[in-house]
Amino acid sequence: MNINYFNYIFCCLLSSFLLLTHLSPLANAQDTSAGLFKSFVFTPVNSFTSGVEGPAVDSKGNLYAVNFHHSGTIGIVTPEGKAGIFLELPEGSIANGIRFDSHGNMLIADYTGHNILKVDMATKELSIFVNRPEMTQPNDIAIDSKDRIYASDPDFKNRAGRVWRIDPDKKVTLLDSEGLGPANGIEVSTDEKTLYVNAGRRIWAYDLSEKGEVSNRRVLVDHSAGFDGMRCDIQGNIWAACIGNGTVTKFSPDGKMLQEVPLIGKAPTNVAFGGKDGCTIYVTLMDQANIESFRVDVPGREWMMRQNR
Repeated sequence: MNINYFNYIFCCLLSSFLLLTHLSPLANAQDTSAGLFKSFVFTPVNSFTSGVEGPAVDSKGNLYAVNFHHSGTIGIVTPEGKAGIFLELPEGSIANGIRFDSHGNMLIADYTGHNILKVDMATKELSIFVNRPEMTQPNDIAIDSKDRIYASDPDFKNRAGRVWRIDPDKKVTLLDSEGLGPANGIEVSTDEKTLYVNAGRRIWAYDLSEKGEVSNRRVLVDHSAGFDGMRCDIQGNIWAACIGNGTVTKFSPDGKMLQEVPLIGKAPTNVAFGGKDGCTIYVTLMDQANIESFRVDVPGREWMMRQNR
């Protein structure tokens, strides 16, 4: 989705106002008086399993992540900080990435079931959106303004991976499978002209057409720490979970490292933007089996998309 100038200026001004007034998006999270870019424990250690992943925030500010309390669940943390089980997945299914489409439906990468699952948030009705046995393990997903899903599909055993596109009509297209490495984190750029996929120490960038086709794959970042999930902010910067050095690291659209945010835990798996102003980043931590959060100075891409709907 192209962001028009008015909405961009509005959101920047709104973010600045909320930061100046020390407005906290969550009752038990830090406020901005504690400073930007300082991570705090958001949910207790071991409130999730070590498979905690897939953070995503809905339009009401609720945070969701997988494997709360035990494997095969979707957990919810309300804006007031109350955590619990939102959904039990079918037996044998374990989720990883979570996103929301333009209609508010939850989309889930079920890597053990080779599915993309869909949840009607009003009824909690769960259905299989697509099932593709040829996928090794749909891992993380991203979504564009046309509700096209982009899925990473790593084969960690063979150090290989693929990238898929799933259209709203359920048509599945293989976008890349050659020499990528174990595709992991995935994100659409703010202007929707680039698809980012990371694998190991690299973030790859593809030109992304209006039809959802990719071309011109190149290495955007080669970083010693190694990557997992990532998200873009409204300025086009990439915030990536660096599982190798216990940070969330910010990169510019041209791949320049801009900032590192140290975490309490040492093995971050994914990130998501949320809060009333879109300026809170939530981080899932494998080693702590919990979620941390910290404040940033600009909102996330998905938060902006919700404002424009």
